[in-house]
Amino acid sequence: MHHHTALHDPVLVALSVLIAALASYTALDLATRMRAASGRARRSWLAAAAIAMGGGIWSMHFVGMLAFNLAGIEISYDPFPTLLSLVIPIVVAAAAFAVVGRRKQALLASGFAMGLGIAGMHYTGMAAMRMAAFLAYDLRWVVLSIAIAISASVVALWLAFRNTSAVQRLFAGFVMGLAISGMHYAAMEGAMFLPADPMAGRAEHVGVGQAPLAFVLAGITILILSIGIAAAVYDRASAERAQREAGALRRSEERFRLLVEGIADHAIFMLDPDGRVGNWNLGARRLMGYGDDVVGTSYTIFHTEEDCAAGAPARALAEAERDGKCAIEGWRVRKDGSRFWAEATIVSVRNDSGAITGFAKIVRDVSERRRAQEALDRAREALTMSQKMETIGQLTGGVAHDFNNLLAAVLGSLELLKKRLPPGDPRIQRLVDNAMQGAQRGASLTQRMLAFARKQDLRPAVVDVRELVHGMASLLKFEAGIRVETLFPMDLPKVKVDANQLELAVLNLAVNARDAMPDGGLITIAAREERDGGGPPSNGYVALSVSDSGCGMDDQTLKHAQEPFFTTKGVGKGTGLGLSMVHGLAEQSGGRLVLKSRPGEGTTADIWLPIAEETAVPDLRAEAPAPVSRASRQLAVLVVDDDLLVLENTAVMLEDLGHTVLEARSGEEALDLLRRTRTIDLVVTDYAMPGMTGLQLASAVAAERPGTVILLSSGYADIPSDTQSSLPRLPKPFDQAALAKAVQAAMHEEEPTGSIVAFRPKSA
Repeated sequence: MHHHTALHDPVLVALSVLIAALASYTALDLATRMRAASGRARRSWLAAAAIAMGGGIWSMHFVGMLAFNLAGIEISYDPFPTLLSLVIPIVVAAAAFAVVGRRKQALLASGFAMGLGIAGMHYTGMAAMRMAAFLAYDLRWVVLSIAIAISASVVALWLAFRNTSAVQRLFAGFVMGLAISGMHYAAMEGAMFLPADPMAGRAEHVGVGQAPLAFVLAGITILILSIGIAAAVYDRASAERAQREAGALRRSEERFRLLVEGIADHAIFMLDPDGRVGNWNLGARRLMGYGDDVVGTSYTIFHTEEDCAAGAPARALAEAERDGKCAIEGWRVRKDGSRFWAEATIVSVRNDSGAITGFAKIVRDVSERRRAQEALDRAREALTMSQKMETIGQLTGGVAHDFNNLLAAVLGSLELLKKRLPPGDPRIQRLVDNAMQGAQRGASLTQRMLAFARKQDLRPAVVDVRELVHGMASLLKFEAGIRVETLFPMDLPKVKVDANQLELAVLNLAVNARDAMPDGGLITIAAREERDGGGPPSNGYVALSVSDSGCGMDDQTLKHAQEPFFTTKGVGKGTGLGLSMVHGLAEQSGGRLVLKSRPGEGTTADIWLPIAEETAVPDLRAEAPAPVSRASRQLAVLVVDDDLLVLENTAVMLEDLGHTVLEARSGEEALDLLRRTRTIDLVVTDYAMPGMTGLQLASAVAAERPGTVILLSSGYADIPSDTQSSLPRLPKPFDQAALAKAVQAAMHEEEPTGSIVAFRPKSA
């Protein structure tokens, strides 16, 4: 059977190949955008790529059909199959792009389905032809065309979902255009058009002519070109926007870099998620001392060995990852090994999906702030302790003053009672002696309380410390296991201090040292010359130290050791006033007490005493008390005291000495008696009285009775300094011998000795 001879217009053939290449390039380019997008944008790019691919292949096919010519046969197309041939490639291209975009493993299956769809489009379009001829196919060419369609589809999908440049996509689009055109013309080569009855074909056929088809093809081609142009415009706009954003980002990054680099007092690190240093600023270089060699190293090299062993760096990163931020303070180590106190903040850095991409760490050296805070804390603690000690001192001084009055009455009464006891009963004499010794021990305790309160009546003099300690040798003999050594330089300067109180202080410290060595040990008493670093160079001191080799004290015990009534000796074994007395003596003498101790290493107590300017060293050793005799002449004495017990006791002792006594319980009452009495030789008055003090009374007496001798009696040292030495003093508690001696010194019957210095008050 003969078939019709077919011809092709070469211009339209070339146009069909060009359309196929253009459609392939546009589809590949749009598929690339689809891969980088998501959501609605991804679906839009998918539809555009499917339309470009399917519509381009359909346009190529019918342009190729327009180039096909059968001599003497008019060809038209059935609208429905023609439209169906357009829908088929668009749908299969969209499905193939969507499947491969989600599962790349389905590339071959999707390419096979897409190739069958393209082949189906071709043969559906061929079936839409209406002409006066029968259409038949050579099976070999049909198989070849389908194979070409499948191969082209697989290659198209592979190129669509891999990273390619614009030049690569252009070349791939040209090759794919040739392949798809080859599929079309291979299929056309296998098509055979057999003659048929022209009248039959004309009667049965109603279809679209070539002119309307050309118009539709032009519209589809314009649509594909429009999609390509729109993509290009979008590309350019996106590129310009990206360029602007990149420029703004570069400028922002540059400003941020300059800002970060310009911060010299803060070290700023960027850490990887595993804690390795990514980069850092100039402040970090200056603070830590490292160079670029630290990049890539774990940031634990900035931590101390103790922190690393305890896992502190890992905990900080874990806290920052969990809470978003971690703020800590601690020691950090520079490259040279030096340490500084740092304030560090670690902030987690996350991407858009919330995953950790690293950490930003800011470190600041706050050593100065820490030292200032520690100094402030020490000052606050010292102020609190000072206020506490001042309060306790005031309380102790007041209690000691009242206790002195009681002891004065007890001692005086016992002494008078002892004189009146019958001599034949030694047991009663011994009981009275015991009572007097107990009262004297109470007086000693009162002196310690006043020493702590810094209100004792001190009699400072120039003292050679070395001779004073050597003179105490008999008092410093303890058990056989306790050895006492003294170490003094030959040229040790002399100090100004109350010698008796210093002896008591050294004895107290030595007894404490003995008690700290129950199994025996060594007590070392030494002295050295010191200079006060906080004052002028002329502030010289002698530091008298008492050291032991005993058990020592921990920090908590050492902190409270100088507090009054604090003792570690147990109930009934210590008053807790020994160190307090030494502390009060040192402070009142212009020095200080310094304690140093470690558990198991013993204790050292340093008494700092100011160096004396005078060179004379008077002997202030107390003489043995002489028997009390009656006064050489009778005096009219006015005794003034607000305490009735002290008043009566003093009056009885003076009467026992042979004097005439008048009693007054206040300064006002004393002035009234003075005005009503013609002769008053001596006024013995207490200092601390309500309403009018002893000094105020002395001024009033001097104004009304010039020449009257006044003897001030007090166990309280808080007397104004300008009047403290203008009156003779009688310290409480006192016995009859001390009272007689004070009266004698005040009346100039003998040279003043000890603490009694007679001065008559000046007239007002």
